[in-house]
Formats: sequence, C-alpha cells, structure tokens
Amino acid sequence: MPSHPCDETLGSEGFRAIDRMRDALLAQLSGGISPASIMLAMFDWSIHLASAPGKQMELVQKALRKSVRLATHCAAAHARADTPPCIEPLPGDNRFRAEGWQKPPYSLWAQAFLLNQQWWHNVTNEVPGVMPHHQDVVAFAARQLLDIVSPSNIPFANPEVIDKAIQTGGANFIQGFQNWVEDVNRLVMGQPPVGAETFTVGRDVAVTPGKVVYRNHLIELIQFAPATESVCAEPVLIVPAWIMKYYILDLSPQNSLVRYLVSQGHTVFCISWRNPGAEDRDLSMDDYRRMGVMAALEAVSAIVPRTRIHATGYCLGGTLLSIAAAAMARTGDDRLASLTLLAAQTDFTEPGELALFIDHSQMHFLESMMWNRGYLSADQMAGAFQLLRSNDLVWSRLVHDYLIGERTPMIDLMAWNSDTTRRPYRMHAEYLKRLYLDNELAAGRFMVDGRPAALQNIRVPVFAVGTERDHVAPWRSVYKIHQLTDTDVTFVLTSGGHNAGIVSEPGHRGRSFRIAHKRTADTYLGPAEWTEMVPPKSGSWWVDWTQWLAEHSTPGRVAPPGLGDREKGYAPLDSAPGTYVFQR
Repeated sequence: MPSHPCDETLGSEGFRAIDRMRDALLAQLSGGISPASIMLAMFDWSIHLASAPGKQMELVQKALRKSVRLATHCAAAHARADTPPCIEPLPGDNRFRAEGWQKPPYSLWAQAFLLNQQWWHNVTNEVPGVMPHHQDVVAFAARQLLDIVSPSNIPFANPEVIDKAIQTGGANFIQGFQNWVEDVNRLVMGQPPVGAETFTVGRDVAVTPGKVVYRNHLIELIQFAPATESVCAEPVLIVPAWIMKYYILDLSPQNSLVRYLVSQGHTVFCISWRNPGAEDRDLSMDDYRRMGVMAALEAVSAIVPRTRIHATGYCLGGTLLSIAAAAMARTGDDRLASLTLLAAQTDFTEPGELALFIDHSQMHFLESMMWNRGYLSADQMAGAFQLLRSNDLVWSRLVHDYLIGERTPMIDLMAWNSDTTRRPYRMHAEYLKRLYLDNELAAGRFMVDGRPAALQNIRVPVFAVGTERDHVAPWRSVYKIHQLTDTDVTFVLTSGGHNAGIVSEPGHRGRSFRIAHKRTADTYLGPAEWTEMVPPKSGSWWVDWTQWLAEHSTPGRVAPPGLGDREKGYAPLDSAPGTYVFQR
C-alpha cells in the first residue's frame, strides 16, 4: 500500500527534530557558537596554508625579522632604560599603557607579545585561496587565543597586579576570589551584576515623566509629558530595537535623549517592546512591523491629528522602521515628516565583526537553539557578543575585579546592558536569514503585503548617525543609506561605540562628531572621501539633530497636546516607564 505524502513529511520533521535537539544541547557547551562553523573555517585556512609554500617562506622570513627586532630592542633596553618600544599597541588596546609596563622586564614581555600578535595576524590573513569569511573567523579565533596568554592576564607578569599585591600583602587576591564567588553566585541565581541595583528602573533611570497611552500584545506606547509651554507641531516617534529595553534612550536625567528632546520643545512618543516568551515563538518580522511600528503610528496620528511625524529608529528598530517607511512610501502613506536612523543598518553586506557569527552553519545552530526554547535568550549569545570586545568586556574586568581585587564601578549604561530581553524564534530567524544572509532589503527584494519595500521609494529627508567604534553596526555600513535612497541625507559620524556614541549628551567631555548634508542631486562621496572632506566638531550631535528636526517642522510652535486621547480609545493606562520594561 503506497504511503501517504503527509507520512513522509511528518517523518522528515521528526528526523530534523533529533538534529535540532542535539544542536540545542551542544549550544549549552559552546556558548551559542557553532563548532561546525569554526571547524569549516579552520579546515579551509589550514589546507590552503599547507599548500602555499610562498606564504610559508614569507612567514619564516617575518618570524626571523621579528626575532632580530626583539633581540635588538632587548639589547638597547639593557643599555638605556628609556629606549623607545619597537612596536606600539593597536589603537584601542590599553593593556600596556600603565607606567609599570614601560620598564624591563615587563616592557620586554609586552613587546614580545605584540610582535607575536602581529606575526599571527600575518599567519591568518592573506593566505591564498581562503574564503574571506573563513579568513575572518580564523583571524578572530587566533586573537582570542592570544588574548588568553597575554602578559596582562598573568598575575606574575603584570606589574599592576604585582604592585597591588605588594601594597596589600596579597589581600587583593583574597578580595578578587570573593568577587569571583559573588559573580558566579549572581550568575547562577539569575541576578544582575553587582551595583546594578543602584540604577533602578523608574527611580534612577527611565524617570522622564509620561504615560502609557496604548498597549497591545507586543508594545506599550509611552507619551512623555511636555516640559515647555509650546512645542513643535510634529511629534517624534522613537522605535528602539526589540533586543533592548527602551530606556537606553532615557537613562539618567543628565544623559537622557528623551528628556533632552522634551526640553527642546518636542512631543515625544516611544515604543517599549514586550519581552517575549515561549508562547510568542511564532511572532514574525511582519508582526513586529504591524503591531509595533504601524500600531504606534496609528496611535500617534490619533493623539496628534492632522500633522506628520518625525520617525526615529535605533539599531534594529531603525532597520524595522526603514522597512515600514519603504512600505508606506510604496502605498502613498505620507504620515512621516522625516526619518532618523541611529546606528541602524539597511545594507548587510559589510555588517562588521558580528558577521563572524552569521553564516549558514551558524544560522542552523541558532535556529535549533531557538526552536528548543521558542526564543533566543540573551545568555545564549552573550558569549559571542562579549568576544567581539573581549579586551574591554572580559579580560580587563578579569584583571581589575579578580586579580587587582577592585570592583569596576557600575554606571547606568552598564546596568542597562545587563537588563536583557529575548527574541522570538520565528522573527529572529527571519531577521537573520532575510537581512544578514540574503540582504533582501538592500536588494529591493524584501516583501511587505506582497509588494517590495524598496528604500528608493522613500522621499522624506533622512538623518543617519554612525559611530566610530561600532562593532554591531559599523559606520561604513550605516553610511550606505546614501546609495539606497533617492532623498536628502544628513549623515553624522560621532565618536564612541554603538551605545556610548548615541548616548552623547551635550557637555560630555571628549565628544566630537562630523556632519554633512547630501541633497539628492549631489555627487556621492565614498566613506574615506567623506571623512577627509568633513572636519570634526567638538560637542554633541544632539544639538544639530534637534536643529535639523526644527528645520523640517512646521514654522512656529503650538500648544502641547494632551497625554493620550480618551475619546479616540487612547486613554492613559499607566505612568511611564510602563509595565513591559519590568518583564524578565
């Protein structure tokens, strides 16, 4: 008797479930990183290096030259203590900046390590025939292994640790062990890191007054109370990323972007995303667009009628907002007055070091992890994100907290970073596949309601911000908005990283930025040309942005709108910061 077609489908799914369960269990040991992906990269690199005699001879020559270079430096340092180093650390590498590292024998250990690090960079790069993605993975893995054996991480080789041990009689190691035990205990118990309790949501952070004026299964929409007697006619709607709590933009009062906008006479609305659970596993990207961005736009349009909206998206929220804006432009929906994208990518061909963890093998691994739980939790990918900045997020903390025995001071940004959220299975899988792997949005193949959401259809002015040291959304990738839209683009490149560059309040010391306007008919400049032609300015880009918003608003001010509109079904529900922000 022939088998029914459904039997074969059910059987195939059953076999796939076995593979997914195996991967989900393996992920608990690998920190969410696919071993197969690493092994494929290592095999590609090793077999091509083994079959490249020219590259091998070059590496031998470089090793000899570096050995002579180090020996010459050691001899010179023996004769003169103030001998300059033979190699400098890379920009951003502060492991050997302390005074103790400038004197032998510590300076010699540091120089030997840096030369060795440079040689391994030569080993893992420019091997003929290696796939670029595999080359990047191998080079990244080599850096991680080298960082483990860095002299700065070895107690008897780190002058700062030795000096502290002498000062305290070794008590720093006892205190460091106690710090480690406390951290492990908090991790096991699911508690936030030490000091995070001093930044309580609604008391110390996320304190800008306002009301939740709309709520559905996916979002709470917060309308913030006015702080001026008159406001710009056009309100501002902020769409944060769904992988973060919204109050990154409403931290402490002195560095809250929301509070700053309100103080400048803007009516501000902000989405606060629900923290999804296993029951939300089938929420899709389109659900986030419809129940998130579009539902919020409907509410804002009802509360502040007969006016357009300045839409602002941060990180993945900016990507989602771009999709929504493109779909609106396709259907003639003209409710947007402008589009602001903060550290948000619309083209994913060069997504930076995050792409190290995004390939087809890793994608299958992530899908198995999410399939098992119904969502991707922060702990399942925390290791991968920490490795992107291991010197800052892992090893420097290990040395400071556990070897020197002093706690790293907690700040509001660090406390927010520990307040993590989850990502639904279906939505996150679609996001990675359709954007990172297939790059559908930049290619004009991202479909919304059966029609392409083409960024070229956006006609409202765009204000885009990239940050210089962004590991999540590299500024050159963010800069590609110039090539994808046929509208006026104002681009800002600000100092700092993905979060600190955006939380860049006026008065913050050391902040600078570049800004330039490109009209539709202007000649396109590449990123390198752009930085050469646009001089840096000291201060905060917030000031220029609010001026830009004012220039693209209706002239004159109006009376502030009320909080919500009970008659239209948007009665105030709760005081800000709402309830979704407290979900764990």
